[in-house]
Amino acid sequence: MKWSRKIMAAVLAVASLMGMTSLSGCGSSNNAQEENPKSIKIWHYEEDNGAMGKAWKKAMDIFEKETGVKVEFEKKSFEQIRQTASQVLNSDDAPDVMEYNKGNATAGLLASQGLLSNLNDYVKQYKWDKKISGSLADTGKYNDKGVMGSGDWYGITNYGEDVVMYYNKDMFDKYGVEIPTTMDELETAMQKFKDNGITPLSEGVAEYPLQHLWWQLVLQKADSKFLKAYEMYDGDVDWQGKATTYATNTIKKWVDEGYISKDCTGTKAEDAGQNFIKGTYPMFFSGTWWYGRFQSDIAKNFNWTIGTFPESKKIPGSSGNIWVIPENSKKKDLAAKFINITLSEEVQDLMGNNGGLPIAANADKITDPSNKELVESFSKVVKEDGLGFYPDWPTSTFYDELNSSLQELVNGTSDTKTVLNQMKDNYDKGVEAAGVKN
Repeated sequence: MKWSRKIMAAVLAVASLMGMTSLSGCGSSNNAQEENPKSIKIWHYEEDNGAMGKAWKKAMDIFEKETGVKVEFEKKSFEQIRQTASQVLNSDDAPDVMEYNKGNATAGLLASQGLLSNLNDYVKQYKWDKKISGSLADTGKYNDKGVMGSGDWYGITNYGEDVVMYYNKDMFDKYGVEIPTTMDELETAMQKFKDNGITPLSEGVAEYPLQHLWWQLVLQKADSKFLKAYEMYDGDVDWQGKATTYATNTIKKWVDEGYISKDCTGTKAEDAGQNFIKGTYPMFFSGTWWYGRFQSDIAKNFNWTIGTFPESKKIPGSSGNIWVIPENSKKKDLAAKFINITLSEEVQDLMGNNGGLPIAANADKITDPSNKELVESFSKVVKEDGLGFYPDWPTSTFYDELNSSLQELVNGTSDTKTVLNQMKDNYDKGVEAAGVKN
């Protein structure tokens, strides 16, 4: 996927779809709407037993009942969509609506290339901006260069997410370890597990888990000036400064101490999560998107809990991923109707009762105490402006480049200074190619 911010001059290839009458003329479509549409193609990458997967299934059922239009759903993996979106959306294989990753390097890139539909008219029609505001709205808006946080609406979120520590309480109790609330307590806990022959942290460096841990450590020391420079290109990023140096040194130290296994360089996110589900590791630092799956997949006699990472005022997180409507779609009004259903109270309440973080649920309808606690915890983070976004957002290639640099750190082929210089070079090249800095 090339990192280009030029608006596409050529007319995009129009998908060969069945034909016929828009549901309404209120959409922001540049292409004609089909008349008498018989089906709509939807893509997402949530697991069936997760909170979002259950919610989107419900939304599809409601959509079919209300419209009489059949949903042609295709499950895609996160990596499938991330790696091929630019090519797919500029082809006859594009869906009519899909879940996509938010941020400059993903949704921002596609918006700037003319591959995503401008949703301003639909936002006005459905009053989505009444439900999605503040930092939750930032991830759906992009300017003409694809920079997040201002400009037009290109994506609609309907849930939130942040990254938390998952603790295996049974293992903590077995070895007489307290759930940590400070960094000193965390390292003491990890050492106790190590002394008992147990690697404390379930990690995966092949995908996002370790870069999220690295970013959390950066956020412990970063100030607002650093974050604006890093995420919004407002100033220069100090790559050898205290925040990045502390985070990278800490990861290296934890690998050297045996708190993180050197063998995790090839481990993917799913495997790291499964290792926690199996009870192999006492701790796993990852997103709330796992919460619903852990509720359903972890054995009932396995006690676990969550907590905010110790000594952190900001944590990795944002709105959830966003629903986007490809510009090639000729069923945009139908796609917008589906998005609106995902924001309905019925779907939002279902998500909340299955361990998700809905943004428009009725709190009184969330009956499980732990689910309610999760939702209230996220609301508190949003209220306190505690969302620190994610480290891979600045450029289209930075996700893979961060993973590669951290793999070298973990396997010992590069030291802290070398890794940070590598990150800096990749970051600078990506931002320069994007043309997003004045």
